Parts: sequence; structure tokens; C-alpha cells
Amino acid sequence: MFLTCHYFSKVLMHNTEINVVIPTPEGNEQITEAGPTQRYDYENGLPVVYLLHGAYGDNSSWVRFSNIERYAQAHNIIAVMASVENSLYQDMVHGNKYFTFISEELPSFITTLFPVSKKREDTYICGFSMGGYGAWFIGLSCPEKYGKIAGMSAAMDVAGLSDEVQKGNIEAPFPFHDIFEDPAHLAGSDKDIFELYRRDAEKGCVPELYQACGTKDFLYQMNEDANRRLTEMGAKITYSVTPDAMHNWDYWDSELPKILDWMMQK
Repeated sequence: MFLTCHYFSKVLMHNTEINVVIPTPEGNEQITEAGPTQRYDYENGLPVVYLLHGAYGDNSSWVRFSNIERYAQAHNIIAVMASVENSLYQDMVHGNKYFTFISEELPSFITTLFPVSKKREDTYICGFSMGGYGAWFIGLSCPEKYGKIAGMSAAMDVAGLSDEVQKGNIEAPFPFHDIFEDPAHLAGSDKDIFELYRRDAEKGCVPELYQACGTKDFLYQMNEDANRRLTEMGAKITYSVTPDAMHNWDYWDSELPKILDWMMQK
């Protein structure tokens, strides 16, 4: 079942659009009293993955360019997709509060209206590029809410990204001075994945982690450096490197089923 929902967000203070995929019986399966209750446990709730889009994208990106509806059906998982503009998933200094929207309001809306499990171990977050950073940032900022985090071609080092953009070495659409109060000092802050991981590890509450990148991706070296730094900090990461893969949907669509396989492993 594929749904497009329009509703008023109190956090964003305007109407917003989300996409939701809910696995439903197919073929000769039926929903009856004696039906496929083991697979379709709507009463107790199905696992859910929040899928975050990249720069220039929106809630339709996953639907238009990946096979998420088929993958969600095959993995018996609910998928949720929303829009955050080019905000890097932050509560912007001059703009919308997208972190609060994604981490608080959206899950509350989804778990109230749809057959979604509220358990941490059934709640996952995944993204690519800007959304890869967003998934790690939100997941590590709220480790008590997410059992697993996955990022593909993720902008893992937001401090390094900010520096490179300010120097003109990387072209990116992020209005850093509208997003962050002090974009020149993101390293070691609560916007920094490495600092967030350190805090979570200190508290003893770290979600399971998945990192993926292609060797021809322009963010490959950033991902290699991030994996090394996090591993040195003691992080246990499932790290998937695909030779010759680039920063595009051919790669992300091929990696997504692997991530869903990993998420559904108990």
C-alpha cells in the first residue's frame, strides 16, 4: 500500500507532504481471522524505517528513483519519507525546525495513525548523501529511539564539509549561516557525528551502525576517514564499500535491499 499524506505540522507551521509504504497481503493471501497474522502483525505493529532524502530532494525522491515499495513489501517493513529542503536535518537558526519535525513530531504522527511498532528495536533510520548525515545525526542524537542507523554516501563530517564549502572546494546548496549558529565551529559540537557517538558510547546507548559508500563517490574519502575515526573510538560498524560505485541512484537502489536485510536481522 502506497500513501501520500498531506497534513498540518505544528512544528513546521505549515502543511507538509509525506509518503508512507505499508506492506499488505498479496496474491492469494487474505486478511481474515485465520489469515496471515504471523507476517502481518498489524495489531502489535510492524517495523518502520524513516528514509531521509539528499540535497535538492524531497519526500518523493525515494519513490521516484528507487524500488522502495517492492523492497518494503518483501521485507515486511513500513517506510516513511518526508521533506526537509536543504536543511541538513537541523533545527535551523533562520528557518524550520526539521530536526524536531523528523525526530519527534513525525514519529508521533506515524505511530498514531499507522500500524507501526513503537519499540526501539523495530525503529530504524536511513539516508543517502545529506540524508546519510541526517540519519546518523538524528539517530545518534536520539539513540534511545532508534535500534539501527544506516547511511549511504553520507556527508559524515559536517565540520569538514562546512569548511570545504566555505573555501569553495565543494559546491553545495546548504545555507550554513541560516542552518547553524556558528558554522565555523561545528567540530566537537552536538552537530558533529563523532562527538555524538562519543557521548552515546559514554552513556552506553549506541544504535547498531551501517555505513556504505562507493569507491568513485566524491564523498568516498570522507567516508573512509570517518570509518577510521569511529573505529578508533571503538565503534562497531557494518561497512559496505562497493568498487566503482558512484554518488547516484544506481548505487543507492542496489544498496537499499542489503540495508533492509541488515535491519531485519534480529
